[in-house]
Amino acid sequence: MSTTCKSPRKVLQAAYAVAAESLPAYTHPCSPKKFTQHQLFACLVLKTHLKCDYRGVAVFLSDLPDLRNTIGLTTVPHFTTLQKAAVRLLRYHRVSDLLETTVRKVMRGRRRVPLAAADSTGFDVTHASRYYVWRTKRLGSPRKSMTYRRFAKLGVVIDTSNHLILSVFGTRGPCPDVHQLTNLLDHLVASVRIRQLVADAGYDSEANHTLLRETFGIRSTIPPKYGRPRKDGRPPSGRYRRLMAQRFDHVAYRQRNQVETVMSMLKRNLDACVRGRSYWSQMRDLFLKALTHNIMIFWRAGEVFYRAILTPFS
Repeated sequence: MSTTCKSPRKVLQAAYAVAAESLPAYTHPCSPKKFTQHQLFACLVLKTHLKCDYRGVAVFLSDLPDLRNTIGLTTVPHFTTLQKAAVRLLRYHRVSDLLETTVRKVMRGRRRVPLAAADSTGFDVTHASRYYVWRTKRLGSPRKSMTYRRFAKLGVVIDTSNHLILSVFGTRGPCPDVHQLTNLLDHLVASVRIRQLVADAGYDSEANHTLLRETFGIRSTIPPKYGRPRKDGRPPSGRYRRLMAQRFDHVAYRQRNQVETVMSMLKRNLDACVRGRSYWSQMRDLFLKALTHNIMIFWRAGEVFYRAILTPFS
């Protein structure tokens, strides 16, 4: 096999190992047992890694028998089989188990995360270029004047020392970030304990500070800039927002750019758009991107060949 296929082989092996620790081999004792869930999940990760659709990854596997032998595939799954496997495997509770396995493999015995960062980003729902959309709106006829206002939105919590995604939550934008922090904390992997979390002003609210500090025991660092400033020049209302205005941790907040790096890695390495058309198909694409990102970090494969795990940023 050519050298260009070394990265897909590593990603396929890593995805198979993650699924073997997180999922049973078959969903039911009476299943046909033609493909295991581990093999199907590895094929889904390979699809995201190659930036192709279900038909494309099926053709890719049919052309490379050595790659199929890596995970013990005797025949190539039909593209509809992969689509149905995605519906079954990429649900929230199974995504949480798979995400926790990837985090545990990278962090090994370490459980504490000194500093984490939260943010969200939008993914296009079409492959049309932004320049094409802008030109169509500006110069096209009324029939062709269009704007894409709805997009798939991914929220993540990452470890700033190694770019690992610790929590993932998907929704459809545009929508404010301030109400999404609860969902991110609810889907946080159970094997880690975060000491401090930084986020931008989009997550600023007294309720979020209270949730982080009093419920989860996480020190929050969020600039108190949400809403209009007070006319009398006094600090913002609320105990923790007032504390942010008086004693803000600028040193820790400088590490928030690491979550922006993760967003850039997701879009550059795994495509900046989702292929799904319905709401849940778009959410499955987002979850698969987050899982593939962690698996690529684990094996340092392809374009993510860097040594963030050995030399932490913070």
